[in-house]
Amino acid sequence: MKRILTTFTIILIFISPFTHADEYSDTQKMFIEGGAQKFFTNAYGYALFPTIGKGGFGIGGAYGKGKVYKASKQVGNTSMSQITIGFQAGGQAFSQVIFFQDKRSFDEFTMGNFEFGAQATAVALTAGVSAEASTKGSGAGASGGKNNALTIAEYYKGMAVFTITKGGLMYEASIGGQKFTYEAK
Repeated sequence: MKRILTTFTIILIFISPFTHADEYSDTQKMFIEGGAQKFFTNAYGYALFPTIGKGGFGIGGAYGKGKVYKASKQVGNTSMSQITIGFQAGGQAFSQVIFFQDKRSFDEFTMGNFEFGAQATAVALTAGVSAEASTKGSGAGASGGKNNALTIAEYYKGMAVFTITKGGLMYEASIGGQKFTYEAK
């Protein structure tokens, strides 16, 4: 129990400096400037998370709130929670957007499916690299932070996920599960 409380304290420490009033439009602008304009223009819908806080020491967790859009209009709210176990220590904050190529992938997300995954990441300040293998497929990414992020990807099984590291110091080789919840507006 003490580890879980410590983990969520770390998450809150990393989330606090990055939240402000216009976070959704600022986050969308970061991704557009990073090269995701075609995804915002052509996607059936997307989920945008301005800040996801993540932390752990042996046992880890992540949490963030976001909004879900269809045809560029908000249709609901979402949250992401994750529990991991493995070789990990530290904390980080990042922004994330998940694009849905078609109605099928959008509907799958808004049903709140649970997904297992395995990941390995290293983040220092606002630079980060990652690799992931999960039930949604595999992927890799690199982020220089919000001032020089570059997003290059394609859809995989109807979804494309982009992440921009905001800050932190964390190393991780863990397994865990993610859960997305959705509530219509």
